[in-house]
Amino acid sequence: MHITGNLLIAGQAVQTSKTYKAINPVTNQELDTEFYCADQENIDQACKAAFEAFDHYRSLPLEKRAQFLDNIADNIEALGDVLTNQTRLETGLPEARVKGETGRTVNQLRLFSSVVRQGDWMDLRFDPALPDRAPLPRPDLRQIRIAVGPVAVFGASNFPLAFSVAGGDTASALAAGCPVVVKAHPSHPGTSELIGQAIAKAVKDCGLPNGVFSLIGGTSNDVGEALVKNPYICAVGFTGSMGGGTALMRFAAERSVPIPVFAEMGSINPVYLFDHALQNRAESIAKGFIGSLSMSAGQLCTNPGLIIAKSGAALDSFLTNVQKELAQTPTSTMLSPSIHQAFLEGIQRLTTTTNVNLIGQGQDNSSPNQCQSIVCQTDAQTFIKTPFLSEEIFGAAALIVTYDTIDELHQITENLQGQLTVTLHIDQEDIQTAHAFLPIMERKAGRILVNGWPTGVEVSSTMVHGGPFPATSDSRMTSVGTAAIERFLRPVCYQNFPSSLLPTPLQDSSISEFNHRIDGKYVKK
Repeated sequence: MHITGNLLIAGQAVQTSKTYKAINPVTNQELDTEFYCADQENIDQACKAAFEAFDHYRSLPLEKRAQFLDNIADNIEALGDVLTNQTRLETGLPEARVKGETGRTVNQLRLFSSVVRQGDWMDLRFDPALPDRAPLPRPDLRQIRIAVGPVAVFGASNFPLAFSVAGGDTASALAAGCPVVVKAHPSHPGTSELIGQAIAKAVKDCGLPNGVFSLIGGTSNDVGEALVKNPYICAVGFTGSMGGGTALMRFAAERSVPIPVFAEMGSINPVYLFDHALQNRAESIAKGFIGSLSMSAGQLCTNPGLIIAKSGAALDSFLTNVQKELAQTPTSTMLSPSIHQAFLEGIQRLTTTTNVNLIGQGQDNSSPNQCQSIVCQTDAQTFIKTPFLSEEIFGAAALIVTYDTIDELHQITENLQGQLTVTLHIDQEDIQTAHAFLPIMERKAGRILVNGWPTGVEVSSTMVHGGPFPATSDSRMTSVGTAAIERFLRPVCYQNFPSSLLPTPLQDSSISEFNHRIDGKYVKK
């Protein structure tokens, strides 16, 4: 496979009149390859092809759908150093990070292939007919969850593999039985094309309809708007900024037939340092904090952007250790010039806010697009009264908020917006205090963790990567883990159907092949 710059629309390589080039963030120079921008005709073609492929694809035997996901994973692995080198060229990410993210991408594809085979996602339910029931008989009722339809997926800037063309949104949508139209992120179009070619090859090798997958691209927001507004699209998966996510939500709501947008839009991921933990472990907590903050130049949606701690000697010790760790922290290249510029603007606004004081910064570097880690401090009342301080700065920036009383801590916690994560650093003596705040934290976040750091999201059956708005657009869902498939499914009930007319898993001869419920009681296969 080699990079052409073409759009990949339902198995066809497509060129248009408008092109753009990616930028190497390490050098700030344009790369050589020209990539074609999708127009309205291309978008319509991709979406129509997805719709035409939908009924065939969702009706495939589960084993064939699972094999398709496995095939994609195999094809991505086969790209090897070609993929690694291209991703590094377009993002500035280190080799270890790219290879690790490649592994996560293929592993989650294989995880979803196992989910498809197991079949629990169908949530099969049976209420057998009761013809003699008084005063009214009960009909035969059977329920299954089916795919919602073609899904538009937006590639993320900060995860060029795991949250992009073959990332969690695409993997879970394909697992559910939904064809996918992906809009590649313009910061890493070559990486996106390589992955797109791997998926397109799997479509062909598995004998699937070409419309199961398309890859479009472009630099204009009009491309994304047209994709979401296309009447053949039935749901949207997005990872990115709050501005981008809310715009897509608005476009989807304005359609004649509104559709759901599952947008993960970021978080400041508050970290609570309770009294005894801070007194006993100030040095190790500071070290872990700066390591998590500076990871990947802070360009992670679970970056710990807010520290909450009580004023006093223990906090002073923590701040001293934070300054020490920052002084040893080198800069990192950010993913694109636009992300770096937005980071600088956010830092400027933060450091010029009244009652916000600079605690320390990482090492300086004059190279292009470098993220210099920064930590600032303010008091509880300033934080509560200044809405901007609750907003994410995308990059290695954090604010420490100090409080003097439990009442102030309560005010801070209630004032928080929806979050992806909340972290508690506690020792045994802190448990009672932390317990009193847990109900509020449960209302605020999708994942609560103890004595760790929120960066690093396990892809598993239990993981929740979601949370109340504005962390995500739908707090009932997760974009990571096996439950992510639920976003792209809907229930259908069949009443008094002849067995031969039912979907295969609901037929009498197939009941024992899957876990199911009969009269509400769970029955294992």
